[in-house]
Amino acid sequence: MSGRVLVVDDDTTVRDVVGRYLGDAGYHVDLAADGPTGLRAAQERHPDVIVLDLMLPGLSGLEVCRALRRSGEHPLIVMLTALGEEDDRVLGLELGADDYVTKPFSPRELVLRVGSVLRRSRPGDEGAAAVLTDGELQVDPAARRAVLAGTQLVLTSREFELLAYLMAHPGRAFTRAELLAEVWGWEFGDQSTVTVHVRRLREKIELDPTRPRRIATIWGTGYRYDRAESPWT
Repeated sequence: MSGRVLVVDDDTTVRDVVGRYLGDAGYHVDLAADGPTGLRAAQERHPDVIVLDLMLPGLSGLEVCRALRRSGEHPLIVMLTALGEEDDRVLGLELGADDYVTKPFSPRELVLRVGSVLRRSRPGDEGAAAVLTDGELQVDPAARRAVLAGTQLVLTSREFELLAYLMAHPGRAFTRAELLAEVWGWEFGDQSTVTVHVRRLREKIELDPTRPRRIATIWGTGYRYDRAESPWT
């Protein structure tokens, strides 16, 4: 894999070790030691992926993530969180983080996670993949574009992948564990990750997110995509 990765962490050892492993894997790596410097580097260098620690001096990782999304910057974001920071991890996903790794972690695992989010965000050999259509909602897997009622949706990489996967299997109920495996490529993980992404998708594709017509909750199981086929009015 190739691409530019920005590592933002105030721990010198973590920053340098992660930077070295990413560099050895073929990435162009930039380093930042605090929130303001990381935010500035992200806006100036436009990295493909940001490895972003949650606890940073100056601006927290959550504040950096929020500022980037508000400014229209949409790099892939892999957040670094501690074991006891579940609420903040969920909030990070709500703000648009694509993935997270819990400290302590293996640098090799982190490099694999970076490669995974980057690979999934790039068009591959899916040029022949059909455009998925449901009424006024169209999802083009090859172009990685989703349009609703003529307006292009702003989706994170994981949101796009989850929507495309569900739309490609209408009427089929998936458990959260199955979606983690198919969309995230995780054999194990926090299933609230799926819940958060479904909630964010509903806010973007449903007329009334509290009464969803497209992404249905199947109690005791998980989620199912139901074709709406109705105008977005």
